[in-house]
Order: sequence, then C-alpha cells, then structure tokens
Amino acid sequence: MFEQSKEQHPVRPKTARRLQAGDCIVVDKDELRKAQVGAGVGNFIEWYDIGVYGYLAVTMTSVFTEGMDERMGLLVTLLGFAVSFIVRPLGGMILGPLGDRIGRRKVLFFTMALMAVATTGIGLLPTAGQVGLWVIIPLYLLKMLQGFSTGGEYSGAATYISEFSPDRSRGFMASLLNSGSMLGFAAGASMVAVTTAVTTSAWGDSAMLEGGWRIPFLIALPLGVVAIVMRLRLPESPSFEVAHAKAGSEDIDPIFVRHNLPNIFKHYWPQILIGCCLVAADGTCGYLLTSYMPTYLETQVGSDPVHTAVAAVVVLVLLAVMIPFVARWSDRIGRRPIYAMATIGNLVLLLPAFTLMQMGTLWSLYLALFLVSLPSAFFLALTAAVMSELFPTASRFGSVGVTHNLAISVFGGTTPLVSQILVEVTGNPYAPAFYVMFFSLVALFALLKMRETAARPLLGSVPVVSSREEAIRLVEGQDTNERIDTSTMLLAPEPAAPEAAGVR
Repeated sequence: MFEQSKEQHPVRPKTARRLQAGDCIVVDKDELRKAQVGAGVGNFIEWYDIGVYGYLAVTMTSVFTEGMDERMGLLVTLLGFAVSFIVRPLGGMILGPLGDRIGRRKVLFFTMALMAVATTGIGLLPTAGQVGLWVIIPLYLLKMLQGFSTGGEYSGAATYISEFSPDRSRGFMASLLNSGSMLGFAAGASMVAVTTAVTTSAWGDSAMLEGGWRIPFLIALPLGVVAIVMRLRLPESPSFEVAHAKAGSEDIDPIFVRHNLPNIFKHYWPQILIGCCLVAADGTCGYLLTSYMPTYLETQVGSDPVHTAVAAVVVLVLLAVMIPFVARWSDRIGRRPIYAMATIGNLVLLLPAFTLMQMGTLWSLYLALFLVSLPSAFFLALTAAVMSELFPTASRFGSVGVTHNLAISVFGGTTPLVSQILVEVTGNPYAPAFYVMFFSLVALFALLKMRETAARPLLGSVPVVSSREEAIRLVEGQDTNERIDTSTMLLAPEPAAPEAAGVR
C-alpha cells in the first residue's frame, strides 16, 4: 500500500546516512503516563455520553417526542445520535490539520471543553411537553456540537499517544484509549441504571421521565472540569516537536511536508481507503454493541432495561480488560493477523449471538453480548495504533481525522438508526447482524492491501524507544532489521560523532 504513496511522494533512498543512537527518542516514562491519562480521559467522557444517550434512548423518546407516534419518535431519537456523526468529518477536517500546525495538546484541550459544554447543555434542555416538538432542534444542534468536538478528540488522542509510545509497545499503549472508552460507556450505562433505580424507588415509576434523565448528562460537567485541568498539564508529543522543528528545512522531502486537506486526499488516498474499510467494520461492530443493543433488546426482545444495562456493564468491563491483552499480542505477531481474527469472528459469531438473544433469558443475554463483544475487542485493540501508523507524522493528525471520522460517521454512527430501519422494513430480527457482517467482509479484502506496521517506527519519525540501551541495540542491528528504513525518517544530514551524540 505505501509503495503507491512513495511513487506519488518520492523519498530519498537509503544512503550512507545511518541511524545513530542519538537520533532515537527515548520516552520519559512519567510523561508517557501523564499523556495516557490526559488523552484517555477525553475518550472516557466521549463514550460516557454515548452510553448515557444509548441507554436513555427509549426514555428520551418520551421526553423529546411526546405526542408523536412511538415508533417514529424512536427513530427521531436515534437520528439525534446519528446527526452528531454528520459533523464529525467536519471536525476532523478542521481540527486535524490545525493539530498538525499548532500541536496536538492545544487541540485536545479545546475538544474537551467543547464536549463538556455540549453534554451538559443536553441535560438542561426543556422537554417536548413544556415547549413542544421544536426542542428536537436544539437537541440536534448540541449533538452536532458534540460530534464536531469528537471529530478532533479521538483522532487527536490516538495520534498523540501513538507518537508518545515506544515502537515495540505502541499497540498496547494506544489500545488503552479504547479500554478507557469502554469503561466510559460502562460508566454511562451504570449511571443510567443507578439513576433509574434511585429515582424510581424514591419518586415512583415516572421519576426518570419527570427529570431523572437529566442527572447522567449533568454529571458530565464536573467530569469535564477535571479533564480540562488534567489536559492543561500535558506535554507535547516528542515526535511532533522534532518534525515541527525541522519543517522549515529547504530541501525537505515531500513525505515530511505538512499537507493541507486536498493534498492529504491526493497523496494518501490508498491509506485513507484502507483505513475507512477497517474503521467501517470496527464502527458497525462497536456501535451495534454499545449503542444499539439497549434499544434492540428492549424493543425486539422485551428485556428489562435494568437487566440490559447491568449485562452491558459487565460485558463492557470485560471488553476493556481484553483490549490491552489483544493489543499486546498484536505488538508481537502483527496487526494483520489480529484484524483477520476480528473480521472472521464477526462472520462466525454474530448469527449465533442474535439467536441467543431471541431466547429472552438472562443467561442467553449475557452469552449473546459476550459473543458480540469478542470480535469488537480485536478491532478496538488496533484502531488507535493502526490509524496513526498509516500516515506520516507531518500530516498524521489531519489524515487520521479525515479517515477515522469519515468512516465512523457514514457507517459506525448510523448503525443504530440503520439497524432499526432494517428491522422495521424487513421484519427480520437478524438484519443488524447481516449489516455488520457485510462490512467485516469488506475489511477482510482491504486487509490484503494493508502493509504490516507493528513494532516499526512511525512514518516520518525516528525510532521511539524506552531506554538508551534499546536505542544502541537498534542501531547495531539496523543492517539486518527489515523494520528500519531511514528513508522514512527525518534525520539531520550530518549527525554528530557517536561519542558526542546525546539521546533525546
């Protein structure tokens, strides 16, 4: 795949300029931990909101579409989930290139503040019973504001952590973002379950409709304040700093140029296409589990909302635990084998899972959700690292923002709405499973064109290592190490003598 990019962007061949220990970036472990927590908290809050909205979908149908046909009202509510994804590509297209220009941390600070304000705003909206159905308009606008911020949030966090992580463990380090996302969703589902239990026991069965639904959304405000304070202390990505410092070199190769949006499409369209196929499979699988299952189980199977929420929390916590283990495995055996397992897993497991759901028992509910979550764990373990590994450092934030947000908006975020429409139109309760299986099949073909990226330096960056000793070993073995290609690294033309070179 990257060979085509090389033809469009010729880079210098390997020359006498060899990699030196001083060229490598040695990661400061304390700063890495600070970066992981600071970046991960945004994804936690993003998925907290998705969890709250997903598990309150039926309740919010009554709140915001009162007087409308119930089935149409549910579609209107799910459309509110989908509209946030309409503007996600816009957020990625604006905030991504901006992050390549001014830095990752500044954009991440902005997206966090915007997300917290929008989520809190939903909790303050009046109901349709108070002001009429026009309240759907501000609901959609706030969801779109969330979508715009999210367009820069995940791509920025994935880029930031991937650039901060040692090459040999980048999959594991970056996967913690999605572990945090699953915990955030579990926290949102848990908050809905706890709020429902407490308010209904204290004020009756109608308590959630009469105002209890606001509580989970308003919790986003203190969470957002904590996240903003944490992000104020984030260091900048070391790979970005090196690339940014050398971006003004006169004879710089095109691969190291910070491209605008049209040139990103022009030069990196093969990577964008492959990335979109992988994210489409990832997104339809993930959002089926996290955002549509509550609605499906309540409306099609008749599951009790509390049982559904509790089962989802258990499965999502298990998913959060599985993700880093799978990612660590991918650092050892490669990304492509793990993706193959994920796609084949969906093709094999989804139909049995939906069959189990139709049984309507508690044990079948847990087992069905586990079967759906297993392939999702394999996808989510790779997303952050692989999206970052597809593109060079100089244009990485913008490229990841475009690729991830286009695919997740068109295919992932619309999964709840499309799945419900498919069930309504076809009358087939297995229709959502077939929808997800189709995109897994597409991803399996795209995988054939993807180059292996595990444990290699990021394109456009020098190697990132965990110690000076690792840097020395890497330099000594560079002639036989197929993962080292200095033509894709921004190296000074005349390095200092080895004994004088300092390790960054």
